[in-house]
Amino acid sequence: MPVLRKTRKKYNYSNTTLTTKIPCPTCGKSFKQQGFKKHEASCKAQEDDEKHRDRAGCCYEKTLERLLGNVKGNNMNSADRSNDAEVGQASSTTGLIPVDATEFRAFEGDSDADDLAASTPYSDSQNHDFPRGSGSDPAMSISNSVDNQQNPADITDENFADFKTEYHPRSTKRSPVFQTSDTFRTSKNTPKHKDSTPWCPFRCKGDFEFAEIAAEASLNKEQVEALLNLISRVAKGEDQVTFRSEAELRKTCDWAAEELTPFVEHTISVPYKKETLSYVVHVRSLWQWGLDLLNNPYLAPHFVWDAERLYKRNGEQFERFYDEPWTADQWWDVQSSLPPSAENAAPFAFILYADKSKLSSFGTVKGYPIIARCANLPVELRNGNDIGGGAVVGWLPIVPEDANEEGKLGYTTLKRVVWHESFLKLLEEFIEFSKSGYLHVCHDGIERWLFPIILILSADYEEQCMMSLIRGRLGKCPCPVCLVPLEDLHDLSKSFAARSREQAEAALDVWMGDRQRGEEMLKKLGLRPISNVFWLIRFSCDPYLAISFDILHALHLGLWGKHIFQEIKKILESQGRDAQATVEKYVANFPSWRQLTHFKTIINITFNDGNKIHDLAKVYTYVTFDTQIFYSLLHVFKRNKVPEGYALLRMLKSYLELDGLLSLDVHTEHTLSMIEDELLKFNSVLEEYITLAGRSEIQGLKQDWDFPKAHLWKHAVRDIQHKGAARNYSTCPNESMHGALREAYHRRTNYRDVANQILCVDNHTLALKLIRQSIQSQDAADTESSEDPESESITTSAVHHASQSKESELSNVIDNVPASNSDSAYQPFVLGSLCQIILMQSLETDNPREGAFSGYKDVGYIKILPTFKITRYKYLKINYGLTVNWRETTDHLQCNPSFFSKPRYDCALIQFTEDEVAFVRLILVFTCHVPELNGTFEFALVQPFTRRTWSFLLNRL
Repeated sequence: MPVLRKTRKKYNYSNTTLTTKIPCPTCGKSFKQQGFKKHEASCKAQEDDEKHRDRAGCCYEKTLERLLGNVKGNNMNSADRSNDAEVGQASSTTGLIPVDATEFRAFEGDSDADDLAASTPYSDSQNHDFPRGSGSDPAMSISNSVDNQQNPADITDENFADFKTEYHPRSTKRSPVFQTSDTFRTSKNTPKHKDSTPWCPFRCKGDFEFAEIAAEASLNKEQVEALLNLISRVAKGEDQVTFRSEAELRKTCDWAAEELTPFVEHTISVPYKKETLSYVVHVRSLWQWGLDLLNNPYLAPHFVWDAERLYKRNGEQFERFYDEPWTADQWWDVQSSLPPSAENAAPFAFILYADKSKLSSFGTVKGYPIIARCANLPVELRNGNDIGGGAVVGWLPIVPEDANEEGKLGYTTLKRVVWHESFLKLLEEFIEFSKSGYLHVCHDGIERWLFPIILILSADYEEQCMMSLIRGRLGKCPCPVCLVPLEDLHDLSKSFAARSREQAEAALDVWMGDRQRGEEMLKKLGLRPISNVFWLIRFSCDPYLAISFDILHALHLGLWGKHIFQEIKKILESQGRDAQATVEKYVANFPSWRQLTHFKTIINITFNDGNKIHDLAKVYTYVTFDTQIFYSLLHVFKRNKVPEGYALLRMLKSYLELDGLLSLDVHTEHTLSMIEDELLKFNSVLEEYITLAGRSEIQGLKQDWDFPKAHLWKHAVRDIQHKGAARNYSTCPNESMHGALREAYHRRTNYRDVANQILCVDNHTLALKLIRQSIQSQDAADTESSEDPESESITTSAVHHASQSKESELSNVIDNVPASNSDSAYQPFVLGSLCQIILMQSLETDNPREGAFSGYKDVGYIKILPTFKITRYKYLKINYGLTVNWRETTDHLQCNPSFFSKPRYDCALIQFTEDEVAFVRLILVFTCHVPELNGTFEFALVQPFTRRTWSFLLNRL
């Protein structure tokens, strides 16, 4: 039965109730009788909440004041600190803040290594053999350009030099320069330009920052309107954000974008089957975009114009090395070919990338962006995301798929004609200035004739076919670089003649006069009967030489992801479910490494991310070829039981060796010879696997390895010698820009005429980056001109910490205090994630089965009592000089029993003795005070991959 409700009495609507007002005892305002009780209850609850917040705030301020007073007192009285050691305070030499353990606890959870790294900066003033690179700061240059005057830090005796720089004969610098490690490639500071309103045309800095956030978050119209409404209500009366509508924001961004070279829409007409087809292409003049960079005052100091040959002493003699494009041969050759009449002539070099991108989820809507980068800028700027990095300079038309025409020779040729005609619109001004040159006064005050060139074409294989106009993977010569026959693609031991512009032009001329004879010549060369747009650029690189080997598509997504990995899965499937389960178990238990994707399952899933495919290859290889622990595939692919699998693992091992060598940021003549030798080894094990696969009973094993991606790395050494390290022409930085274009499509367009809308969003984003660059420079100038920057820093830090919750804020402060001497100018290591102070004896008591924690009393030169105390840490940051590129590098090591709910004990390479190094695994990182030595020391207990357990000072890492 329904619940009986009490009948509510009808409200008395009389003249008295409608006009009489009653004062509220809480807020004092008067209200009508109708609804007064509800207001009174709400007002009383609000008053109670305010009182509760006031009491909580007062309690927090008193607690913070008492703790800060304790810190001040402990800093003034070192004797008190030593007397309070039993309550958990560290020695004064550790630099730890003493805190009463009953009031605040050290944070016991996982520490954030990156936060600690940011909160404990260091500077390097000690003598090291490694020059300091610019690190992650994009405003620092690592170029080796020097002024016309002799640097006083340079030396004249080459016997005492570590580096030698030999300049091009036509360079403004004539004689070789000899430098030590401390002076080689020293950084240049970006000039600070004074500008009282760097955020123009926005009304204030707040308007600009709002527009920047809206662009980065890809906010749609409704989100922008709601956010503006909220800010207007909360911050009414403050001049922080003055926008009142989305249209006003868009209009101001349009004003800001007027400083940039705009996109221009062009229509190209192409004849096809007795009709003329029209296509729309959007381009931003490549030459004008280059001038935007050239005239940017913040980028001007970082441009490098002259070719250089760099050498490093290898102990006996100088050995040449390659990294940046201007250190390689092609830059040198181009500068040598420039007109002799042009004084101080130098190449203005560009890197171009083009690739289709799926904009919609189902791939029905695609974009075709062209991305440009300037090769005259250092790689940190060139591959970055700020001004000086990559920018969209064009949007190519896509010839639609037609079921009736697809695959026909004429339709395939049409696509390539449209591509090159569209590219011509991008390069029109570029081509003209490549012939005449451009006179420019550079940042160093020297007038130079700049000749624009396309130095590098970065693309996957499909786009390389479009750029080089070859017939693709089924042509007689499928390589875009050389004339290797289709049937010899797998054989890396053979070398073939390189393609050349002259050869292609000659064949096309024959085709223009005699179609039948010309078609035979073009087929033999594997070329299409189309004129290449890149032939029009004078002094530029041959397009076949500009096309570069790409590790991402050729190796990670290609040779490994689509071929070797698939072969492994086929062989595993033939071995049954037990073998697959064994591999899955070992992969899931594989140790976590920093910046390495960890997999829990890998057999029945697919990957689209080339970086994850690359990480998976590492997991497979190290799981199988670790010589000390029998990992998954080594248990399954035994030589006598699964010879095909064992041969495949040998091939994978060689692949990883080559992948590691090719990924180096700096190459010497020695590393290049190692690559060539390893390619021959890979070729040998590939031949062995093909033979075994042909005799194998396992169905479906690949025997035909004649595909382009098995051959392309044959030209990797040539590319390094001509254009520098592989990161100069990697597609990874360009592929990462596709995400922003897809997001703009989904969140900032109406799904009609998407090219114009996406390019407008991209233009706004680039304009905001330009203004952000000015604001950062202005902020830096204001900081330098401040009378007391240290005081300002302390105030800012205090405000930041006060904004955090009481417990987490103070525990984070305690958790991230470095144990090493913070007053030192250079810290080779920093400890973090502080744990509680414990007794040494408790380690043995709590870990009775761990031999590493036993026998500590046997140390003869130190008297260790049962009450001996240590302070444990779970994080270690190591700063060291990297021998690969001679720059300072930082590693972050974990020694944590519960790092994101999993044990994490990282490995390290230690200098055990002067002549002996060893790989070790961290077991315990701690500090302790040794009375016999009258000091506090940092130690690490490690498990070496030998039969001994060592404990050593951290300065041996």
